[in-house]
Amino acid sequence: MVRDKIKVLVVDDSIVFREAIIRGIRQDRQIEVVAGAEDPFMARDKIIEFEPDVMICDVEMPRMNGIEFIRRLLPQYPLPVIVISGRSNAVFEAMDAGAVDFISKPEEKTSSAMQLFYLDLITKIKMAAAAKVVEQKEMSGDGLPADMEFPLGKIIAMGASTGGTEALYQILKQLPVGIPGIVITQHIPPVFSGMFARRLNTQTSLEVKEAESGDVIRKGRVLLAPGDRHMRIKRAKEGYIAEVFEAEKVNGHCPSIDVLFDSIAKEAGKNAVGIILTGMGYDGARGLLSMRRKGARTIGQDEKTSVVYGMPKVAYDIGAVERQAALQAIPKVLADILLE
Repeated sequence: MVRDKIKVLVVDDSIVFREAIIRGIRQDRQIEVVAGAEDPFMARDKIIEFEPDVMICDVEMPRMNGIEFIRRLLPQYPLPVIVISGRSNAVFEAMDAGAVDFISKPEEKTSSAMQLFYLDLITKIKMAAAAKVVEQKEMSGDGLPADMEFPLGKIIAMGASTGGTEALYQILKQLPVGIPGIVITQHIPPVFSGMFARRLNTQTSLEVKEAESGDVIRKGRVLLAPGDRHMRIKRAKEGYIAEVFEAEKVNGHCPSIDVLFDSIAKEAGKNAVGIILTGMGYDGARGLLSMRRKGARTIGQDEKTSVVYGMPKVAYDIGAVERQAALQAIPKVLADILLE
């Protein structure tokens, strides 16, 4: 059976860049560009006329920027949006507004750089087509008491992909400073991982930083894997430390969630809690199973609140998930497990 093509709308005020995107993504036979638009007002009309499956939207546009457009658009016309931006925090504001993914504009306009950009965008379009728009009002939570204390010697590991930046924020903002040390692998491009860590550091009560080799994993601290290096943990006299390193992709990703989870299983065993969140594919599922087999407790995000119920589903199907929970319930489930 022949699959229907993915209908895509491209919104960018630069006709040159807009046409370049259209030509580039048309290389893939699964993608049909149904229309282009130069601003949000024209884009709205095109959405009504063509009913696209995915919208690609520039952040910086005249008359109305992409973030405001997404914020106003999605309640009326929920569809997956991929935002294109320069290297700035605007991408995280767009994710907060409801975009499902983002991609950075290529810094170089060489043919090879542009081709890599197109291939990355094509992959993201296919993932976005399988995503759903999760209403932001569903992501609320009261948070855990600020003075909560937890047993010593514990470590928490999280893995996420598509939709993960917002999911991680929703979880971390509810956690108190007494929470055991947290290590995270999020599939995210280089540069943006550092920006994301700094953003979380200012938006939550926790200390969040991009991981460096030798960083101590301690209470109230969150270490995020760099966007172009794997992260694993090692036991040390201080407890646990992070180690980041360059290596080939695992499951198509660097950093890979499986690399982190496998090290957690080996070094922390029953003293760990693993959490797998929204994302396409299967990275992290096998590692989470290894953790559970070594005595770790494990949590998987449920289908309803996942932007893409891929990684959590695979993990659940193979028996890696002990407790499945809605995104807004994960902080309490985590606290309950730690205090058992």
